[in-house]
Amino acid sequence: MTREVSNTTWAKHSRRAHHWRRDLVELAALFTAVAVADGVANLIGHGPDGPALLVISAFALVATAAFHTWWARRHGHAPPADDTGARPLAAQQAGPSAAGPAAAEAAPGDRTLWRMRTTVQDAPGSLASLCAALAARHVDILSLQTHPLAEGTVDEFLLRAPGGLEASGITRAVALAGGADTWIERADAHDLVDAPTRALGLAARTALDAAELPLALRQLLGRCTIRSLPDRPAAAGDPQEVPAEGVLEDTVMRLRAPEGGTITVERPYLPFTPTEFARARALVELDTRLGPRIPRGQDVLTLPEGEAITVRRADTGDLAAARAMQARCSARTLGLRYHGPVGDADRYLDHLLSPRFGRTLAARTASGRIVGLGHLLWDGDETEVALLVEDAWQRRGVGGELLGRLVAMAVEAGCASVYAVTQAANTGMVAAMRGLGLPLDFQIEEGTVVITARLDATPVASRLPYDAEQAQAEEAQYGASRPRD
Repeated sequence: MTREVSNTTWAKHSRRAHHWRRDLVELAALFTAVAVADGVANLIGHGPDGPALLVISAFALVATAAFHTWWARRHGHAPPADDTGARPLAAQQAGPSAAGPAAAEAAPGDRTLWRMRTTVQDAPGSLASLCAALAARHVDILSLQTHPLAEGTVDEFLLRAPGGLEASGITRAVALAGGADTWIERADAHDLVDAPTRALGLAARTALDAAELPLALRQLLGRCTIRSLPDRPAAAGDPQEVPAEGVLEDTVMRLRAPEGGTITVERPYLPFTPTEFARARALVELDTRLGPRIPRGQDVLTLPEGEAITVRRADTGDLAAARAMQARCSARTLGLRYHGPVGDADRYLDHLLSPRFGRTLAARTASGRIVGLGHLLWDGDETEVALLVEDAWQRRGVGGELLGRLVAMAVEAGCASVYAVTQAANTGMVAAMRGLGLPLDFQIEEGTVVITARLDATPVASRLPYDAEQAQAEEAQYGASRPRD
C-alpha cells in the first residue's frame, strides 16, 4: 500500500502546470509547420530539382532520428525519488560496476523473501558473478543449496530483496550474470530453516507416523502433487513396473511404496534434480525399514448422555473391527456414506484404513467395539474428510468429536482447506461441517453436495468441545429424524 501511494504522489507532483502561453506556442508551431510543408510541396512540384530535394530531406530526417536515439540512450532520465534501485537496461548490461554511487545510496525500503532457482555453468567464478549481480540490486542471500547436474549446477537461493524490487528485476539481473532456466516465487518465514534441519525434522515425523510420508515429501520438494497407486500384477519387463531404485523423468519421479505399489510425485512447473530424487528416495527407504506404525495416544471422552468413548488412531490392524461396525450399520447409513451401492462397502476399508492414503480416527466403547470412523484422506493437492457413525450412536456427538480432531490434524499438516462429499439428504454431515465454525463453500449438483471448509481463516483447536445446545439447534434446522453420519 505504501508503494502504491508513493508512486501516485510522485506522478501527481511531476505533472507540469498548464498555462495559456504554452497553447499559443504550440499553435504557432503548428502554423509554421503547415507553411513550411506548403512551401516544400510547391518547390518540389514546380522546380527542376524537386526529386533531389526530396531525397536530401529523407536523409536529413533519418539522421535526425538517429541522433535523437543516441542522445536519449546517452542521457536517460533519472528514476523517481522513491525508486528502489532498479537501473536502466543499459546500466545492467554494463555490469555491476556501472551502478555507481547512486546505486549504493538507494534506500532498501521494505524487504521481501524470495525462493529462486537458476542453472549456472560449472566453472570458477560463475557463482561469484551471480552473487555480485544480486548484491548490486541490494539483494541479500540468506541460504544457498547446490544441485550438481551432468552439465552445470542448479543453485537454489533464499533471498531477501527490497520490497519494491519485482521478480522480473531479479531474474533479469540473474540472466545478465549467466543464470539460465531461472524460477522464482515468494517465500515466507518457514523457509528460513536450513535444509539439513528441515530434512531431520521430516525424518523424525515420518519415523513416528507412517501417514506423514506424503506430507513429508510435499514439504521436502515444495509444491507438488503426490499420488499413491496400488500394486498390480505385472509381467517381467513391463514398462510400467518401477524398479527398486525408482525412476526420475524430468518433472515426474516414481518410487516404490513401502507397502507395495507406486508413489508418484509430479511438479510440472519445475524439473526435479538428482539431488532431490536422492532425498525423496532416502525418506521412502526410511519409511520402508520402519514398517507400519501409528501413534498410540488416545482421548477418553464423556458424551452428554454419560457414555465414555475412546478416540484414537486406527489402521489396517483394525480392519476386522471396522468391518463388524459396518455390518451393524443400516443400508441407508452406508448409502449416505459411500454414495452408492453398499453391497461391497467392505472393500473400501483396506484403502481408507491405510496410513499411506491419510489418517483414520476410531471411536470405541469401553468394551473396545468401534462405533464411529473418521477419515482424513490425502487427495493429490486437496484433503477430504469423511465420517461413518453406527446407527445406534448417531446424534450423540460422536461425529462432531471425530470431525473436530480431523480438521485439527489437517491444520497441523498445513492444509489450506478440507472438503466433504455427501448427499443432500445427509443433513447430519452438513450440520457437523457447520458446527466447525469455519467459512464454508457449497457446491450442489444432482443431489451431491461438496462442502469445503477454509482452514486459513480461523484457527482450529486441537480438540473441539461438544456443544449439546448447538447440536440440537443444527438438528432442528436440518431434520433430527435423518441419520447423522
